[in-house]
Amino acid sequence: MATKSGNATALTVLSPIKNGIMDDLSFADITRERCLRLPIHEKSPIARVPNTYLARLFVLDDVVYESLPGSDSVFNFSDITSFFSDTARKDALPRKDRLQSKYLVFSSNFYGDLDAYLTGVWEKWAYDDYGIQRDVRYIWEHCVAFDQVNDCSDFIGYIKKCQLDASLFFNGSTDDSLQEQLKSLYLKQEFTRFVVAHQGKSAAEIQQDFKEFVKRVQPENLNGPSWQPGQSMP
Repeated sequence: MATKSGNATALTVLSPIKNGIMDDLSFADITRERCLRLPIHEKSPIARVPNTYLARLFVLDDVVYESLPGSDSVFNFSDITSFFSDTARKDALPRKDRLQSKYLVFSSNFYGDLDAYLTGVWEKWAYDDYGIQRDVRYIWEHCVAFDQVNDCSDFIGYIKKCQLDASLFFNGSTDDSLQEQLKSLYLKQEFTRFVVAHQGKSAAEIQQDFKEFVKRVQPENLNGPSWQPGQSMP
């Protein structure tokens, strides 16, 4: 189990979706449509969850069957059996695995503790959709046993039951808190603009303007000004 890498935690959740239909649509298709309609960038509900490095939601329909695993280029048992009959060749192939249902997949990398993060998901997920407040239950509504989730504690327990170990987790961030990383990104963007705008100016002018620049961007202030969670490039 390697769900932690420094201060970062990996979360991979597979929640089985009920096998059924409503209004001529399968529960899986309803869930898929709701995921696709989630706002993106700054308006994304995931961007409102504290300490989220990155996250995604999608519906897994089935596993991919790739026929044979890696085989020896000189000897392959299924190729040998094909000399006798096609039935023997097929019997030598590995058995296909099929999912018994479709799954809602939630994958996230975040800073800190799992329980604290899932509390943030439960409390901060709500977003506006045509003036209607939706919450996390809107996405998980048609998953098996989610009708038993009534509060934050139930939600944390449910997600943990659906959680998979991230055995090959690689933390691609700086391992700092989200606030620190957002501030760094903001400073990088602003300093780049400053450098471009001051090409060819005198040292005295640059020095004076840089003092004003530092006052404006407040490098030590993590609360602002800063890059916003989910913010897209202009």
